[in-house]
Amino acid sequence: MGKLLIVGTVAFDAIETPFGKTDKILGGAATFIGLAASNFEIDSAIVSVVGDDFPDKHLKLLTDRKIDISAVEIVEGGKTFFWKGKYMNDLNVRETLDTQLNVLADFKPVVPAQYTESEILMLGNLHPNVQLGVIDQMETKPALTILDTMNFWMDNTPEELKEVIRKVDVITINDEEARQLSGEYSLVNAAAKIHEMGPKYVVIKKGEHGALLFHNENIFFAPALPLKEIFDPTGAGDTFAGGFAGYLAASKDYSFENMKNAVIHGSNLASFSVEKFGTERMETLKKTEINRRLQQFKDLTQFDIKLA
Repeated sequence: MGKLLIVGTVAFDAIETPFGKTDKILGGAATFIGLAASNFEIDSAIVSVVGDDFPDKHLKLLTDRKIDISAVEIVEGGKTFFWKGKYMNDLNVRETLDTQLNVLADFKPVVPAQYTESEILMLGNLHPNVQLGVIDQMETKPALTILDTMNFWMDNTPEELKEVIRKVDVITINDEEARQLSGEYSLVNAAAKIHEMGPKYVVIKKGEHGALLFHNENIFFAPALPLKEIFDPTGAGDTFAGGFAGYLAASKDYSFENMKNAVIHGSNLASFSVEKFGTERMETLKKTEINRRLQQFKDLTQFDIKLA
């Protein structure tokens, strides 16, 4: 059974979209990554921090999914990281209304001894110095280190971010971030520039327009499944990353050909995440639903054509 170590936020979100709004609900990159990855037969753990205001029922949700939370630090008297955002009619555009780092401001991750030799290390969106701190604690180099980051770190900690990027095998970012990081508008050229920074594989997420996987001269495109309703895109990118990493941890095949399958699995799980607010849809997801939608992805992309 493959080992997956997940580093990221376990947090509270408050979300407003054209379809409704929520009060404080469960969120955080590591939460979505962990829930997505738990759909595969793997041994996984989360490294994160919360305050003592974090409900036991949320921790139980993770342990019920067989996710090891022994490295989720609970700070007595502390408050959990909180993000509040509003999405416009174009759900690719959002405004941050409030960010409270709280206990995350002083977070120093400690990797459990039994996970210092994990085959896959999934670095969720966090301060690059926190990500570097985890990389340094690994006893053996993971078979695959995957990085998810965002433009905030590109703007505020560019040198630290570049150091992390040099040490990872895969980077997953959206198209806007890929253009900012590389200085290139063409995503093909952007991926080539990012390859030069260190990662062997570049995954560029394009929201409702699918995802691209780059490896040297090889390119693979996975569409996003057309959906009747999209309520909340907040956790889609992290759910994609969790499905991608979880599938690879379970299969233990890190070839480009198998990464194509991982992109499809990530896209498939992300398509469920957006159907309800927060983690609600991922909490009730069943294997039969996952397999049925995987078939839809196959039907959407498979065709038989004769070349002259």
